Amino acid sequence: MSFDADAIVDRRRMRRKLTFWRVSAILIVILAVIGAGFAFVPGSRLMPQASYIARIKIQGLIRGNENRVEALDRLGKSRARAVIVHLDSPGGTTAGSEQLYNALKQLREKKPVVVVVDGLAASGAYIAALSSEYVIAQETSLVGSIGVLFQFPNFTEVLKTIGVKMEEVKSSPLKAAPNGFEPTSPEARAAIEAIVVDSFAWFKALVKDNRHMDDAQLAKVADGRVFTGRQAVGLKLIDALGNEKTALAWLEKEKKVPATTAVRDVALEPRFNEFSFLYVAAYLASSGFQAAGLSTVAQRIEEWGGSQAFERLNLDGLLALWHPPASN
Repeated sequence: MSFDADAIVDRRRMRRKLTFWRVSAILIVILAVIGAGFAFVPGSRLMPQASYIARIKIQGLIRGNENRVEALDRLGKSRARAVIVHLDSPGGTTAGSEQLYNALKQLREKKPVVVVVDGLAASGAYIAALSSEYVIAQETSLVGSIGVLFQFPNFTEVLKTIGVKMEEVKSSPLKAAPNGFEPTSPEARAAIEAIVVDSFAWFKALVKDNRHMDDAQLAKVADGRVFTGRQAVGLKLIDALGNEKTALAWLEKEKKVPATTAVRDVALEPRFNEFSFLYVAAYLASSGFQAAGLSTVAQRIEEWGGSQAFERLNLDGLLALWHPPASN
């Protein structure tokens, strides 16, 4: 009887020890994962001492993004010797572009910043490029599209056709104007034009100050069109033709950062955050069309700009955006 009692006590003691070591092992793994995460966060004290050049990528439509601002702030506190920004974007909202410009401008105060235009830096994306000390583009890259846009659909004629009339009561004539369910009044159009003119003046001032242009030079590039990299050099929109190697050579010559310094990719936000709900929905719809054999429909979606065409529908406010016209 005594033997059985001792065995039960020993068994319980062993279980407690096993539980303790299991919990300890789990905690050690969790702490190791957290420590590894901090080790690769720009600005972390756990990051290796070896110097490096940070490579960041800004692609797709630009809108307000606090995660990106915080990531750029951390990058400014990191041990990176310099930052190379790869741009490939048609622009986006003016507010989002201004936010990105300011964040990169603050980063430039702490690190040398060079922009490399991979394919497109138009409108709001060109605003972002203006924040850097040096802008490089490939010969066939497209840059520019200096201007702003306010677009809104008007369903008045459609509603007349189907016999629907929208009724409303509002506090003043310009409240909720423009309204897609009624003709745009001259007063509403004038108010919108005033917003566009004011924002356009702000955009042109950024170009003039950052690219050191006089009024005559600014007038040549501020008509809303895009230019190739070859054209943009002569127009002072960019500083040189080339790619990342050109950026490394400039950093070595002007900022004394050896061109042999390791270049490390730095993510500005979690990968999944780059996709809006509409983006994912459009992708799934396109995939579904293809799976069902409706290749023609899927092809048309791709011709219209793929998921970005759907994502553009989700942009609100004043836009600094460029895209080629859709073919008939």
